[in-house]
Amino acid sequence: MFDTLTRRLAGIMAGLRRKGRLSEADVSEMLREVRVALLEADVNFDVTKRFIARVREKAVGEDVFGSLTADQTVIKIVRDELEEMLGGASPPRFQWSSSPPTVVVLCGLQGSGKTTTAAKLAKWAQANGKKPMLAACDVQRAAAVKQLQVLGESIGVPVHTGEPGQDPVSIAKGALDRCRHLLRDMLIVDTAGRLQIDEEMMRQLEGIVQAVKPSETLLVVDATTGQEAVNVARAFHERAPLTGAIFTKLDGDTRGGAVLSVREATGVPVRFLGVGEQTSALEPFHPDRMAQRILGMGDILGIIERAEKAMEAEDVESLESKLKGGSFDFNDMLQQFRMVRKMGPLQNVLKMIPGLGAQIPEAELNKVDDRQLSRIEAIILSMTPDERRNPDIINGSRRRRVASGSGTSVEEVNNLVRQLYEMRRQMKQLAKLQKRFGKRGRRR
Repeated sequence: MFDTLTRRLAGIMAGLRRKGRLSEADVSEMLREVRVALLEADVNFDVTKRFIARVREKAVGEDVFGSLTADQTVIKIVRDELEEMLGGASPPRFQWSSSPPTVVVLCGLQGSGKTTTAAKLAKWAQANGKKPMLAACDVQRAAAVKQLQVLGESIGVPVHTGEPGQDPVSIAKGALDRCRHLLRDMLIVDTAGRLQIDEEMMRQLEGIVQAVKPSETLLVVDATTGQEAVNVARAFHERAPLTGAIFTKLDGDTRGGAVLSVREATGVPVRFLGVGEQTSALEPFHPDRMAQRILGMGDILGIIERAEKAMEAEDVESLESKLKGGSFDFNDMLQQFRMVRKMGPLQNVLKMIPGLGAQIPEAELNKVDDRQLSRIEAIILSMTPDERRNPDIINGSRRRRVASGSGTSVEEVNNLVRQLYEMRRQMKQLAKLQKRFGKRGRRR
């Protein structure tokens, strides 16, 4: 997501820093390059034009030309305008109903991922202490109802399907009644889509919205749609006023221009991003963090949030004490790798580190593969409990057995053992330094 745009903008901003003092010609040249980068990322033409005009107007109004900090000023202006384009510093929060249940209607074209997104949203609601229910109102697509039932069962959420032959509006009404009866505090309605917008689909959507009166009407958009996403959002917004958008398939090879265009062109804020196939792969959208990531400034808060979700406080304290004491073993290493995996794909985590995503060559970043962690897990799991606790007993014959059992090579097993010893050595040295400086501090 945004990889190409991030690299282009990072290069442009780096060139700006090397200039020192800036002239009006330097800023104009920079803005031309930014304009090309945005258009190549599939950002809507009119949106790009307005963005460049605002940056130019602010840059001329600021004390930029001839200033020693001109590059910082221009970069700040670009970042602020990107943030505003994406939703501003204070985007609207999710609207929970004051009298439960909160009703959410999902709409969009066929293939945008509405059904999967409904389950993801239910999973997100569970994580926020809610008791959601799903309503299967997509009776057009074959197996859509069954798909939602399977997804609902996987996350422990009830699914209302209605009676055979019932129309979607009746199913939605029945779902709302059942939701209240079961004392569930959130109803997520999955509606039908089409390959293109048509009158029948819009009338059906209007009927459902009128029947259940949702707190949120969210448009689910495939991020690979490109500039057409703006036209889709406008068409839906005219018939069923939208409160937000959810972009899916942002973990794939997408240029991301649709995400930058929709809010600016339609006023509909982006609420969530779908970043994977798992039901947990839904992230709340933060305009400020996304603006920083696009400019290669990273997303430290995002990394912290992922780490907090992945790691239990007791596990972190236990791991820290073992690292400090130099008693780190393969059980601890396995635990550490599993924590990292819970944070999401490694490529995505690396891109959130300030500056790193844009500095690592794209070819090298693409080589970062989560399957390598799976190979390490396989090696550790092929060891006996004694071998994991005491790596010193892993001799040559044991290493050959572990390699054979894990489907790896002896060389890979040797490398992992060396890696463990190196981590132990470094942690012991750090503990000695801390102890030495601590004693000096007390003598004072």
